[in-house]
Amino acid sequence: MTTLPPTSRSDSPADAGAITRTPGPRWPLGKIVRTGIWAAVTLLAIAALILTLREHPDGMRQPFHAWYGNWRSVALASLLFLAFVFGFTTPRRRAEWRNAGLTSAFFISLFTEMFGIPLTIYLLAPALGIPASAFGLQESHLWAYLLSRTGLISLGRGVYLVMAVSMALVGLGVVLLATGWRQVHTGRGHLVTTGVYGHIRHPQYVGLILTILGFNIQWPTFLTLLMAPVLIVMYLRLARQEDRDLEGEFGETYRKYASVVNAFVPGRRRLEAL
Repeated sequence: MTTLPPTSRSDSPADAGAITRTPGPRWPLGKIVRTGIWAAVTLLAIAALILTLREHPDGMRQPFHAWYGNWRSVALASLLFLAFVFGFTTPRRRAEWRNAGLTSAFFISLFTEMFGIPLTIYLLAPALGIPASAFGLQESHLWAYLLSRTGLISLGRGVYLVMAVSMALVGLGVVLLATGWRQVHTGRGHLVTTGVYGHIRHPQYVGLILTILGFNIQWPTFLTLLMAPVLIVMYLRLARQEDRDLEGEFGETYRKYASVVNAFVPGRRRLEAL
């Protein structure tokens, strides 16, 4: 296995872009502004959660009419995840703006159906032979509902299963995205090969993909299920482009790094590196 020097990673628009920058002040204005924005968004998210819990004291047993039509939740959740996408990916190039735009459309579509108008349920209910109003909060977790229809598991247990799997994926995705972003912006002007980048080359893209998959497990809709493969392919293509950019910038150093660290799957080493 090739031994790599403990260098730093290139400051990039998203995961590993080719643009390097000279290290700036310890707390530049942009970082202060970004930190302030994230603090405000976090407070809004906490406030929205508290308001939602107060408005829905019955937890997971909300009926159809009580859960949907909550446009304040649509707006707050959409703003939160738009800040999440643009704050951590900081797109600059055309392809990155295109990916960020489609990811934003994914989240807006998701939360519109989750809290506002359940288009998927309106289309699916006639095929199942039941009225749309039969889908309360628990039934709207469609994978859990479909599992319960098979008789393999009760609806309540199915919801807990779906929520556990989806939140594990979303949580891991957020951690990877935030950790990768922090390392990139700490090691400005250099190639980062340590920390999470010592295990996978594109942790931020992996984080976004896991988040997308997690939400499609928790609250699938026709639109998000169609958009997810497109988004995943777009992020895979962007990662390959960044590999080429970094190889062109760092040459043999990056080729050695790429030969021993996989792009997306941790804990595996390529045969040519042994």
